[in-house]
Amino acid sequence: MSGQFHAQHPDAVIVNATLGPGDASVTEATLRNRILAADPPDSFQARAGEGFNRTWVATGFMEPLDDVYEKYGFHDAFPPRLLEIVSHEGHPYSVPVNIHRANVLWYNKALFDANRIDPATLGTFEGWRAVAETLEAAGVAPLALGDNAPWVTSHLFEVVLIGTLGSDAYNGLWTGQTDWNGTAVTQALENFRMMVGCANPDHSNLTWDQANQLVIEGKAAMTIMGDWVDSDYVAKGFTGYGWAAPPGNEGVYDALSDGFGLPKNSPHPELMKEFLGVLGSKEGQETFAKLTGSICARTDCDYSDFDSYLQSSAAAWKTDTIVPSVASGAAASETWTANLIEAVGEFVTNGNVAAAQGALAQACVDAGVCQ
Repeated sequence: MSGQFHAQHPDAVIVNATLGPGDASVTEATLRNRILAADPPDSFQARAGEGFNRTWVATGFMEPLDDVYEKYGFHDAFPPRLLEIVSHEGHPYSVPVNIHRANVLWYNKALFDANRIDPATLGTFEGWRAVAETLEAAGVAPLALGDNAPWVTSHLFEVVLIGTLGSDAYNGLWTGQTDWNGTAVTQALENFRMMVGCANPDHSNLTWDQANQLVIEGKAAMTIMGDWVDSDYVAKGFTGYGWAAPPGNEGVYDALSDGFGLPKNSPHPELMKEFLGVLGSKEGQETFAKLTGSICARTDCDYSDFDSYLQSSAAAWKTDTIVPSVASGAAASETWTANLIEAVGEFVTNGNVAAAQGALAQACVDAGVCQ
């Protein structure tokens, strides 16, 4: 994308101020200190959605991008539901540069074939449990899980919430329209506990990619994770995998997106708007998606040289119902998300449905959304 921008602005200098690998909290603290000191970068990458909106937009640190969206036709390029996610009080504040899908069930084809498992039977929690029993009887861990990072179990829980409640009620959790104390959330916790109970016993010691290695090696049959798993398979040269919708998730696209906005006091605001135009362009998004193993936020990209999974994801992006990922910061504020992750982590340890549901309901109250 920098090459595309330089072709239009040959005298412009792009400085990548990334701090490099390490603790993300260091990067966040550096960014926060600069913005509070009225010395922001021209832009910064952040997950689009409520986490970004509540942290930076609602607090008055970002500029609306109505003129950018109008100039480059972004209102027509991005799906309406995504426009809602990147907007606050009716105004867009970030340009999404890609889309990852959070709700994908990945499986080892050889294990499924050996145990005569039809992926279509995984569409319900009852069907998933029956498959898990078949795999356990064969000495195979049904679910590969690696949750030494707390967000991983919350990621799985959000997929279970979608599958149990449906897209409308799931969306309502983040607006106060769906009751966290309701029976549907109770059932979701029961479904979640059932699935975690079918995971590899050492899940708390593993990272998500170490758990995915169990699928590659045939020690576990399935994992439920975002489509960065596809990139992991490609990088490791593993081709014996398939994908399906997790239970209850057919026709729902659980989305997370990286985006860029325009901070107030940006050193070069007009030039940055031009760069945002490149980030949201068809050429720019195709370039970024190929580098990151994702798809375009736009609906008009060319996927002819993307892999089969990404082509299927791109097709679903045009037709499925879009919902925001909470574990990845799209559905709720940072504080609310952190409280949810803590509640889910405790539930994985103690299995107390009533206590977990109470903590989840209180997190909504503390966020100022529920009463």
